[in-house]
Amino acid sequence: MEYFGGEYDVVVVGAGHAGCEASLAAARIGCKTLLCTMNLDSVAFMPCNPNIGGTAKGHLVREIDALGGEMGINIDHTFIQSRMLNTSKGPAVHSLRAQADKKRYADKMKHILEKESNLDLRQLEVISIKTEEGKVCGVLTKNGAYFKTKTVILATGTYLKGKVIIGDVSYNSGPNGFMPANDLSQSLLDLGIEIRRFKTGTPARINRRSVDFTKMIIQNGDEKIVPFSFMSGKLERKQIPCYLTYTTDDTLKVIRDNIYRSPLYNGTIKSVGPRYCPSIEDKVVRFPDKEKHQIFVEPEGENTEELYIGGASTSLPEDVQIAMYRTITGLENAEIVRSGYAIEYDCINPLQLKPSLEFKNVEGLFGAGQVNGSSGYEEAAAQGIIAGINASLEVKGREPLILRRSDGYIGVLIDDLVTKGTEEPYRMMTSRSEYRLLLRQDNADLRLTEIGYEVGLVSEDRYERFINRKKAIELEVERIKNLQITPKKEVVEFLNTLDSTELKKNISLYELIKRPELDYGKLAPIDKDRPELDDDITDQVNIISKYEGYISKQLDQVEQFKKFESKLIPKDIDYGNIKGLRLEATQKLDKIRPISIGQASRISGVSPADVSVLLIYLEREYRAKSESSNNEIM
Repeated sequence: MEYFGGEYDVVVVGAGHAGCEASLAAARIGCKTLLCTMNLDSVAFMPCNPNIGGTAKGHLVREIDALGGEMGINIDHTFIQSRMLNTSKGPAVHSLRAQADKKRYADKMKHILEKESNLDLRQLEVISIKTEEGKVCGVLTKNGAYFKTKTVILATGTYLKGKVIIGDVSYNSGPNGFMPANDLSQSLLDLGIEIRRFKTGTPARINRRSVDFTKMIIQNGDEKIVPFSFMSGKLERKQIPCYLTYTTDDTLKVIRDNIYRSPLYNGTIKSVGPRYCPSIEDKVVRFPDKEKHQIFVEPEGENTEELYIGGASTSLPEDVQIAMYRTITGLENAEIVRSGYAIEYDCINPLQLKPSLEFKNVEGLFGAGQVNGSSGYEEAAAQGIIAGINASLEVKGREPLILRRSDGYIGVLIDDLVTKGTEEPYRMMTSRSEYRLLLRQDNADLRLTEIGYEVGLVSEDRYERFINRKKAIELEVERIKNLQITPKKEVVEFLNTLDSTELKKNISLYELIKRPELDYGKLAPIDKDRPELDDDITDQVNIISKYEGYISKQLDQVEQFKKFESKLIPKDIDYGNIKGLRLEATQKLDKIRPISIGQASRISGVSPADVSVLLIYLEREYRAKSESSNNEIM
């Protein structure tokens, strides 16, 4: 029996990392929002490794934070270890990674949601999306409640028809024993949405008391803690160590002897898993010449003895898992408290989405996170905040926010999904970004906070801090450009101590920093009037000075990119009427319906020649309309 449950501007289905960011964004922009989750204990849950950030993913978290999101602030409050990765390389690939206290992270996020104005958090299972004339009008829950709404955001993670697989045992389940959502998939199919089946997995959790850490390599956090959020300021905290160990010859033997029992290789698992995060049995098969594999032993929190065994994800039978883990150095007496498993789930083909993350065939319906074919908490949260922003903007009758590839990693992530699609769970990597020197994690606020403020998500306090930081950077860059260093004796002697060539003439401090062996910090002794500045500001000044030439070249590339992005394609264009387009290009363009020439040029199957034909056609159409308008005026 149905009953009327209430009316909302935005309904978010699923309270994982995508759903949390989506609902907070919508509520903070001023929309009355309902966040539905099948179990309140699963809010912001981390079913796999409890860490935030890492290579490329750290960039996403910083960008979410710059737009006014919550993930960065939350992990800064709840991390148990923090490390900056790739510090031996250039700043473009530096990536922050933090090990989270799994339970505290989820509890804090849940409390933030509960306290948010305009947001109702409810334990409800949505089983159907209701539409009228191709537009969302409401959702129906399993308990019979009907909620009227203007927009819906799907953020269902791995719950849609979730199926857990361990060896020859399989059963319907969401991650970590939570209930699956078995009914909503049919509603999506009824709306004409294409469903596909993906897979992911997780390793076993092991009791700390059964581990011999003396045989492992300790991995401590950084002494100097760098926060994820631009709002967090200086952080000091006692950190918990993680450990590195390795598989042995016996590990490989156990896996090879039992590979016939692996669901991956005996046909039980038919769906596609993430190529960049393979199971341990997949590694052994794919890399037969590799003698050992890295295993990371990481705590799941301060108040638990559970350890996450990174690098050893598996769906092997439970008895094989026990034997296999006990061959790893330091885990000889390991006691498993949770077995590793694979999970298959329904998701959608992201080519059905606009760059705003709205479905092309259902007005007011948005997708975010793993339901869009991506993997990872950070990728999910990034899509969540954009879906939340755009659902709100649609409610308010405003144009959607579409981040370009030159704006941020979030723009790259979404463009890859909706333009190129994916045949496996999509993972963000620095190599996917062609403008990564510009899209560094350290300047995410300089790139995106203004945008977050314009859409109404960035608070006045955050915006004021951003303006002050931006001004401090600009003033210091200007100061060192005007500061002339002369070749006097003490300067020459000082440069000699740094193995730097002596000066022959005056040079600005800005230019001097460009020398490979020097940087802003090292030159402090000859900069007597240097102001006291926070580390994040001096880091920016150093990068701007040192990489000016490279940055300038990328900015030129971005300008060329923007020209194609600004050439918009009419929504009602009939590609079948364009002579000269190859059949494949016509079909791909008609299916994806790109919004610009830039997006069209990135579609697989659309060649540069096809783009030229399209440009000529649009120019002819534009001229014809201009001539027609002039004739009418005359």
